[in-house]
Amino acid sequence: MASTSNPDSMDTDPPGAAALSISVEHSPPESRLLQLGVKSWPKWGCPTGKFPVKFDARETCYLLKGKVRAHIKGSSECVEFGAGDLVVFPKGLSCTWDVVAAVDKYYKFDSS
Repeated sequence: MASTSNPDSMDTDPPGAAALSISVEHSPPESRLLQLGVKSWPKWGCPTGKFPVKFDARETCYLLKGKVRAHIKGSSECVEFGAGDLVVFPKGLSCTWDVVAAVDKYYKFDSS
C-alpha cells in the first residue's frame, strides 16, 4: 500500500465507496409500502444535529417525520429526504447526516 500523508487514507471504506449513492422515492403509493411490509419494520428516531453514519448493510427506510440532508463522504453530493420518502442506503456508504427536523422512521437492514 502506498504511503500518504492524507489522514483519510486509513479509513476502511471499500473501493468505489464514493460512487455509491442514496436512492430516494418521494411519496411512494400506500400499495408499495404494504408490499414491502414497512409498518412491520422496527422504528427509530433522532433529534436535530449532525452525525456521521456508515452503512455496513443495505438499509431501506421510510420517514414518518423529519428532514435530512445527507452529505456523501468523498463526494460533493448532498441528498435531501424527509417525511413521506422511501430511502435506500447501499452497503458500504459513508455519509454525514445533517438532521434539520427531528426524524422518526421505519427501517430494515438487508441480511445479505
